[in-house]
Amino acid sequence: MKKTIITLLLCVFVSQANAGIRQYGADLEHANWQLTNNSRLECTLSHQIPNYGEAKFYSTASRKMNMEFELDMMRLPDTYSLAEVRSVAPNWRPGKNGRTIANMKLHKQFAPSLPKKVAWNMLNELEQGMNPTFYYNDWYSDNDLISVGISTAKFNRAYQEFIGCVSNLLNYNFDDISYTVLNYQFGGDSLTKSSKKRLTMIAEYLTLDQNLELVLIDGYTDSYGGRNDNLKISNRRANTIREHFVKSGIDPGRIEAKGYGEKRHIAANNTVIGRAQNRRVVIRMEQP
Repeated sequence: MKKTIITLLLCVFVSQANAGIRQYGADLEHANWQLTNNSRLECTLSHQIPNYGEAKFYSTASRKMNMEFELDMMRLPDTYSLAEVRSVAPNWRPGKNGRTIANMKLHKQFAPSLPKKVAWNMLNELEQGMNPTFYYNDWYSDNDLISVGISTAKFNRAYQEFIGCVSNLLNYNFDDISYTVLNYQFGGDSLTKSSKKRLTMIAEYLTLDQNLELVLIDGYTDSYGGRNDNLKISNRRANTIREHFVKSGIDPGRIEAKGYGEKRHIAANNTVIGRAQNRRVVIRMEQP
């Protein structure tokens, strides 16, 4: 029933027969697209909508390709409802048919958003010169319809920069490396091949994310050798990792390193596999 009401109101809008319609959108002179985040951690393509808010497409570093759209309103929804998202032809393309892209849920006091598939669909429509437009009933007036248009003017250049940014995102994120165990080869300070790769990933992330408050590096050994020697080895291993990060450009004040020797074993020491698991450095990272 709700969708039917929205569709009927849309027809009224198209015929321009209803005076109770509030339209928001940037004209040609004020239309602007900007790449407001441009890093290997996050890419954000933003479009200001005068007197209404901001439309944002964004993608973040992750193992899987992701994309999301958010309609950041100055006045957040005061009730739960649906908005119809349509692709509308601009005035300079008469006769070009529009189409419905999706329905967007409006949640009370939250900026509405749309998932990856719909977000990419909207970007494709913009690239083809169409204007994605949102229609919904005004939650303050039952007789009014809101129309919010996203302009295609000045879109293509910013979009190409955005696509370039997305293609350069890291293929991992904070959750993938926030707790990492590095293992060592027997009797020395040489990391295993997989741990070297992991260490490179962490160093790269730390150089990009300046918001991380603290990096804790804890060194451990197996029970072979003297207790004091193992404590020294664990301290050396932890501090070697710390120096690696510092040489990568990380602020030393953000990093704490400490060795614990034979304490806190995670496996038995009477097997080769168990001892290999105990020879480790644990890296923990904290966000604000």
